[in-house]
Amino acid sequence: MSEHKDSGHDNRSEYVADTVMEHEYDGIQEFDNKLPNWWLWLMWGSMVFALFYWLVFHTLEIRDLPKGDFETEMRLADEAMMERMKNNPVTNESLMAIVEMPAQVAEGRDMFVKFCVACHLDKGEGLVGPNLTDGVWVHGCEPMDLHKIVSDGVAAKGMPAWMNQLGPGGVQTVVAYVMTLRNTEVAGKAPEGEPCKF
Repeated sequence: MSEHKDSGHDNRSEYVADTVMEHEYDGIQEFDNKLPNWWLWLMWGSMVFALFYWLVFHTLEIRDLPKGDFETEMRLADEAMMERMKNNPVTNESLMAIVEMPAQVAEGRDMFVKFCVACHLDKGEGLVGPNLTDGVWVHGCEPMDLHKIVSDGVAAKGMPAWMNQLGPGGVQTVVAYVMTLRNTEVAGKAPEGEPCKF
């Protein structure tokens, strides 16, 4: 046990004795010193914050997690871009820009499942319609070729025109989704048409 004199006083009778823990390891003893108040406040504050964070973000879901906030911001940015694109002509570049918007591609996927799976199946592997997952396409290789097919249809092949039902935005999101299927090579209907390199 060691003793330390309180240097702030001249009275030699005032000493502070360190408390030694009862356990001992390899001849080493441990002092039971009081932790600093700032350290204790930091520890208890961290525990309270962790409980608050867990309740708000995970248990009660009052607020979105940072990832959810980011996804919301990206979705709003995509929607703003789509709104600006409405007044501009559709191009290969604008359609490929939509391919980079997850929310719009997901919307295109929903429409594809609702309207297109009867002929192209769920993964685009083709049934009555051609396989959309290979690199061989029937009516042109560029996004605008696909846009024209979805918009106007191909009567000779039994492909209906979808512009009136889907609207301009719907057609664009479906095209964007179908572009994500290209070269995924899902086993299905045999290739038809010409190889594409777009």
